[in-house]
Amino acid sequence: MKYLLSLLLLLLIGTAFRPAAPQGPAMTLSEYGFFKGAVSDLVPVDGVVPYQLNTPLFSDYAEKLRYVKLPEGVPVPYNEQEVLHFPVGTTIIKTFYYPVDARKPEKGRQLMETRLLIHEEKGWKALTYHWNEEQTEAFLEVAGGTKEVKWINKKGKKQKLEYAFPNLNQCKGCHSYDGKLRPIGPSARQLNGDLDFGQGPENQLEHWAAKGMIAEMPAMAEVPQAAVWNDPTTGTLDERARIWLDINCAHCHNEHGPASTSGFFLDVHQTEPIVWGVNKAPVAAGRGSGGRSYDIVPGKPDESILYFRLNSTDPGIMMPEVGRKVLHTESLGLIHEWISAMDPSDY
Repeated sequence: MKYLLSLLLLLLIGTAFRPAAPQGPAMTLSEYGFFKGAVSDLVPVDGVVPYQLNTPLFSDYAEKLRYVKLPEGVPVPYNEQEVLHFPVGTTIIKTFYYPVDARKPEKGRQLMETRLLIHEEKGWKALTYHWNEEQTEAFLEVAGGTKEVKWINKKGKKQKLEYAFPNLNQCKGCHSYDGKLRPIGPSARQLNGDLDFGQGPENQLEHWAAKGMIAEMPAMAEVPQAAVWNDPTTGTLDERARIWLDINCAHCHNEHGPASTSGFFLDVHQTEPIVWGVNKAPVAAGRGSGGRSYDIVPGKPDESILYFRLNSTDPGIMMPEVGRKVLHTESLGLIHEWISAMDPSDY
């Protein structure tokens, strides 16, 4: 009897001090259990909440489906200006896809990749999962790559491009704040808009507040609202151009981003025109200046470095440097109109 008790004690001690099995990322998207039924249907389970941004980041015309999963019972604290400070245990889920025919949604879509941002104790971790040809599963990929994709746009024109999958190191090129990984898009101003959660359109922040997902929300009248860049009913020309630059450029061009030494900051909260480029000479642009002298020349978009770089696909000139390979023709029209409308005498 004494022998059996000793043996049992040894087994318990051995179990208590046995090192835990290594925990790596899941090899497939379905292993996380974010979606019910066929994973490719992207129907979220309870606790995985869809969201959208009023003005999203351009990514070579890819459409995106966004979801967030907060740790149970832990809301995100409200803040007015910055990207929301999501608690440890949060996962942000973003799937990139192209419609087969944008005029006919019933024809389906081509899922390209699903990116995860996972907030761990030591910080945010980025993972990307590439969808297989059968469109039945997405598999972990760290090396990046390219894949040809074809679709028909809303104007009925056939489109084709080499879709670029980032490697995990490239994620830091955009998602960097003081050298650490963090989300880009979901701020109060970007979430202050309607989304149908299944029972008709609701304001997203009000929906989050009702579900206990966000704490310390002020009255909605006090919450800033980002304009929709291509909808003139949502904001002035200046507001729409500034918010497009904010989401597409300011994750680098801010005081804490990879372009912090440029002195050229495009976040929407900048109030000094020279800081966001008006009559500002670049610190160092090289070939990227195109022989131009200032980032923005009021009234003269074709003499402005900003417009020159947005209007290029040359890897040594184009901005943003990653995340796109083709021109975003529609936003170029917006930025051209915005700079053209600037009165030089106001600056």
